[in-house]
Amino acid sequence: MRQLLVQVPQGYGKTVLEVAKACDGTNLAQIEATGVDRSIDLVFIHVSNGKVETLLNKLENIPDLSFTLLPTGIMALHPPAEAAADQVTNVEERSPIEIFLSGLQSTGSWKGFLSYAAIAGVVVWIGLYTNTVYLLVAAMLLAPFAGPAMNAALATARGDRQLLGRSIIRYFAALGVTIATTALLNWILQQQIPTSLMLESSQISTVSVLIPLAAGAAGALTLVQSDRSSLVSGAATGMLVAASLAPPAGIIGMAGAIGRWDLAVNGLFLLLLQLGGINLAAALVFRLFGLSTRGSRYQRGQRGVFPIAIGLSVIALTGLLIWQFSNSPNLQRSSRAQRANAALQQVVEQNDSVQLVESNVRFTRANIQGQNTLLCVVYVQRQPEAMQTAEQIRADLTQAIQSRLLNQDFNATPLVDVIVLETPDD
Repeated sequence: MRQLLVQVPQGYGKTVLEVAKACDGTNLAQIEATGVDRSIDLVFIHVSNGKVETLLNKLENIPDLSFTLLPTGIMALHPPAEAAADQVTNVEERSPIEIFLSGLQSTGSWKGFLSYAAIAGVVVWIGLYTNTVYLLVAAMLLAPFAGPAMNAALATARGDRQLLGRSIIRYFAALGVTIATTALLNWILQQQIPTSLMLESSQISTVSVLIPLAAGAAGALTLVQSDRSSLVSGAATGMLVAASLAPPAGIIGMAGAIGRWDLAVNGLFLLLLQLGGINLAAALVFRLFGLSTRGSRYQRGQRGVFPIAIGLSVIALTGLLIWQFSNSPNLQRSSRAQRANAALQQVVEQNDSVQLVESNVRFTRANIQGQNTLLCVVYVQRQPEAMQTAEQIRADLTQAIQSRLLNQDFNATPLVDVIVLETPDD
């Protein structure tokens, strides 16, 4: 339920009340008031979220119409008293005009916007430099990427080329400031090699595309849902958007400063993937909930912008996925390592002389020309009845694991270290 304070020239208040009644408005009231330069009718209206757009459309023909829309939920109770429970639980999604205006309102000034981007760059640099994961979380909370990403999706759904262009500029401006900040800090403190958290964060999975799709849908739902109908805060969904952007931006800046272009390419791939995925998912959700090219107090949308922007997002995502799956294992290291670990464990389980204790498989960023290094460390326990020595078991398992991984075409050089453990003597 939303509350509107409608101001119209004196004599039009009755017309406003009739329109409000037709839109199932409740707790309606009209008073005569004095404006700045003339007498006016002031009408108080409480109407469901879904009827706000309809109400405003019907009132647009009244001359000199102005209104105040309260963006918070209102509990408008009216007789009979026993119906109060039903009245407060009838919560609807926000109206299209409110979704659009609240998205625009989330964009602050350039000075504050870029300041937050620079501060997020400092925090993400410290987190990656010191291998401190919780600082990456803090950087996600500070990074202002969610605003322009959601505004780009709103502009796509509304067909607003002007807003879309401004949102994309703000998006890349914030990313540029974050990247430049991390690169500058690297240059000042003379970092020479990538940290373990940089290497870990640059690993890309074959399902990475699902993150921006989920982030875009969640961000759009946050703007669509009414205040009291969602248990998820805007900060949480904003962090989800930034989670897929802040670490890659930091990696690009830091990796570029030390000349590790393989890491920088991975970060760039992730940033482009996020932009396409977030815009596609969020714009479709906005359209699903009623945003269109024309609406109350909004006539700037163009019908052709939405299908073109959605088509470009789909083409971009398709191109990035083709790049990812044709560039194995560089853009699939995380998923490939998991599959390799599963194949390794199958080999160990087929050996009756040992039992698997633990296995760790990961692609390393070893600077060996023409080689994708797959490091496999396997701990096995020798069975008491085993006839082979620990050295023989180690040699047999090493050969068997390397043969399996090479035969499955992981496009990698498996370096295997099998550690045979003995149970303590009684």
